[in-house]
Amino acid sequence: MDKHRCKWAHNQPNDYIKYHDEEWGVPVYNDTKLFEFLVLEGAQAGLSWYTILKRREGYRKAFANFDVEKVAKFSDKKVEELMHNESIIRNRLKINATIRNARVFMEIQKEFGSFSKYMWSFTHGKPIKNSFKTMNEIPAETELSKQISKDLKKRGMSFVGPTIIYAHMQATGMVNDHEVECFRYKEV
Repeated sequence: MDKHRCKWAHNQPNDYIKYHDEEWGVPVYNDTKLFEFLVLEGAQAGLSWYTILKRREGYRKAFANFDVEKVAKFSDKKVEELMHNESIIRNRLKINATIRNARVFMEIQKEFGSFSKYMWSFTHGKPIKNSFKTMNEIPAETELSKQISKDLKKRGMSFVGPTIIYAHMQATGMVNDHEVECFRYKEV
């Protein structure tokens, strides 16, 4: 018998189902992984998640394996190179935001000891476990995602609106938004 999954993962390509089954909603405390999701969620703005998921390896190569220190040093020449890279979304605003966000990310690391400590401080270090029965109940943003978004923008980040931040929180397990009947709900 097939496992019961969140509705958004039904009838999807295998790599999308694998992402749901193995990654989405699993708490992430590693700064490199958190930066990766910040880059990918920002790139998704206005697009489908699957569009970005298919390009994940391209992003990994283009953005130095999500090494925040290397990305923070990207030059204008590197931006031009990325604008011709067909394995990522070639949007100058998003590319420049990724570089600027890397610099702010590092400032947050210095201030808090890690980006993870900063992000998880908003949930007191523990995932928020929601109890949504259907996809329709899951919000696109919350008061907490608005608060985090506002703080990140104040620090100088962009492409970190409340919806992007809520998606980041879901992906990195800060909130458990698996539907209660999904087999992953209790696992994460």
